[in-house]
Amino acid sequence: MRQSQLFTKTRKEAPADETAKNAQLLMRAGFIAKEMAGVYSYLPLGLRVVENIKKVVREEMNAINGQELIMTSLQRKELWESTGRWDDEVVDVWFKSNLKAGGEVGFGWSHEEPIGEMMKNYIDSYKDMPISVYQFQTKLRNETRAKSGVMRGREFIMKDMYSFCADEETHLAYYESTKPAYMRVFERLGIGDDTYVTFAAGGAFTKFSHEFQTVCEAGEDITYINKEKGIAINEEVLNDETLKTLGITQDELTATKTAEVGNIFNFGQQKAKDLGLTFKDQNGESVPVWMGSYGIGITRLVGVLVEKFADEKGMVWPESVAPFKVHLVGLNSDDVEVKDFTDGIYVSLKEKGVEVLYDDRDARAGEKFADSDLIGIPYRVVVSRKTKEEGKFEVVTRATGEVRHLTEEELYADFDSDENT
Repeated sequence: MRQSQLFTKTRKEAPADETAKNAQLLMRAGFIAKEMAGVYSYLPLGLRVVENIKKVVREEMNAINGQELIMTSLQRKELWESTGRWDDEVVDVWFKSNLKAGGEVGFGWSHEEPIGEMMKNYIDSYKDMPISVYQFQTKLRNETRAKSGVMRGREFIMKDMYSFCADEETHLAYYESTKPAYMRVFERLGIGDDTYVTFAAGGAFTKFSHEFQTVCEAGEDITYINKEKGIAINEEVLNDETLKTLGITQDELTATKTAEVGNIFNFGQQKAKDLGLTFKDQNGESVPVWMGSYGIGITRLVGVLVEKFADEKGMVWPESVAPFKVHLVGLNSDDVEVKDFTDGIYVSLKEKGVEVLYDDRDARAGEKFADSDLIGIPYRVVVSRKTKEEGKFEVVTRATGEVRHLTEEELYADFDSDENT
């Protein structure tokens, strides 16, 4: 992609009404546009990051036999009334509207009820299970707080997965398999060492749940962590009973600010009972299905990654999710020979399968370098009259600031290696 043609625009200052660091940087770098508090549009650079995160999550969900689908965001009032969760006193984040044809409709904040209802058409016998399906869905939640940028939005993208099993043993085994699968996701995103499986309250879902909390100063949660033992407890459920269950004392835990990046809920058979979702077991008896629900905040992860890795110059994207791998910065664009040479480097890198953002704009070197730092692509390759004459390219690693000077052959070899692919 040539930056002169890319739909984006950087800015020196963030809007005065945006206080969250992640949103400030994303807006300044041209990744998102703010529509209202807690509601953002994703521009081409931002969308590339979202899609790369989805790719990582998709691969790990597929690895534990998840199958992808997509459901509607429109929700039937009667279905949610059947489980008691249409009531605003029970679920206080609903967006609702009146249909012109009569009646009310809700906008999806979660999908347990609809997916359970849908499964009545596909689950008749114990032979039809286990089933695990997931989606990347835009959720709508009428949050009273929307001051954390893309980390807490009124509209956001979630990966939500649902499992259906015929017996408790299979159900619990699948529930447990999602924990390492989630941790593989976070490891690939570069936050595995700072993310903990956390004992937590279930909110509007269950009595208890497991959250995945990432150490983050901008996070809205307080998690009590013992890193050596790998134990983490959300402060909401920090009590004597929880401490005894987990075999730890409070003085062994450190209070830490964290951001919730995922959660999993064990419904047992209760959700299926509420929905009337049953199957015929091996004895021909009608039995409620065992259900689980598993979420990862895709756009929330965008914000967490910005908050975790950004420095004083701008964002620093992990290579696994960066919008491009290489930021090719061309200088001396008024020199036809240098420009043609830089164009050739751009074409050669693309032919090798390297994703490149080519800054071919007619702008000063200082402006290009500042924008490059702000956008945060993992590697910056500088081509100028000087580098052309010397036969060496300046390659800067954004995360560490390391500067290398490589020949053209070394440059291609470097970005063609398994280590950087």
